[in-house]
Amino acid sequence: MKNILFVILLLLFHITLFGHGEGFKESDIFKTVGPNDKIALLVVHFGTTHDDTRALTIDAINQKMKKEFQTIEVREAYTSRMIIRRLKEKGVRKPNPTEALNKLATEGYTHIIIQSTNIIEGVEMESLRRDAAQLQSKFKDIRIGNPLLYSPEDYLKAIKAIAAELKGKTKGECVFVCHGTYHPGNASYGMLDYMMKAEGHKNYHIGTIEGYPTFENVLSGLKSSGSKEVTLIPFMFVAGDHAKNDIAKEWKEKLEKNGYRVSLFLKGLGEHSRIQDIFIQHARYAATHKKEDIVTKKKKYEISDDIE
Repeated sequence: MKNILFVILLLLFHITLFGHGEGFKESDIFKTVGPNDKIALLVVHFGTTHDDTRALTIDAINQKMKKEFQTIEVREAYTSRMIIRRLKEKGVRKPNPTEALNKLATEGYTHIIIQSTNIIEGVEMESLRRDAAQLQSKFKDIRIGNPLLYSPEDYLKAIKAIAAELKGKTKGECVFVCHGTYHPGNASYGMLDYMMKAEGHKNYHIGTIEGYPTFENVLSGLKSSGSKEVTLIPFMFVAGDHAKNDIAKEWKEKLEKNGYRVSLFLKGLGEHSRIQDIFIQHARYAATHKKEDIVTKKKKYEISDDIE
């Protein structure tokens, strides 16, 4: 009965979902759940050791997921082993994805939806997808929702959400500081910067701590704008170490040395209700769509032009 009610709920929300481009096909996970099957949603976070931002971001979206997916089990996992270790030393235990999935399998769960709060398709998503693939045989079906920025529609929705959240709360140029990565997925940040400006936000600038665009790239863009007032904003799910140290201290000090008046808006993306809603929509999409296997798709092209 619970599964039937949830299917109805998904159908009601179906019109609100936005596409993730080619590579996905319609496949409702709830239609494959048998009378003896059990389904769960695993919400996966990088994690944080900062209690204040955890309550406002990770704990907040966990509760929101539970409210939206009332008829199924909702669990959480952290991907950062360093954070897991540090929390354990403080008496707080958080499972990694492999541990959480093994526990669900042991408890008889057969169908799993995984939704992470990652921002891009980078190192953490690659690791999560591998963890799930290694344990796939333990479940009848396992799905992984996409990160915040995946399809062009995702970028547009995120930009609109951020603009709405920041309206009237910033001064001058807005510099969004991202984590950055050595992974090719780092290119997502360049795309985000381009699309922000293409959507009319000429005063929005993207920089990364460990990737590209760099601080120097941001500084060059600021000089071109002519403004001497800047608001620094973390473009990260939680406002933890990087926000409090790299952004609020290092980046702020460097900008001030270059003659800028700097304000801070230190709220993680996970605190914004509109951003939370995008992650929830991604989880719903994963429940009703399955990622196509590219090898299987190519084999179909060998015999037909029409593979739908």
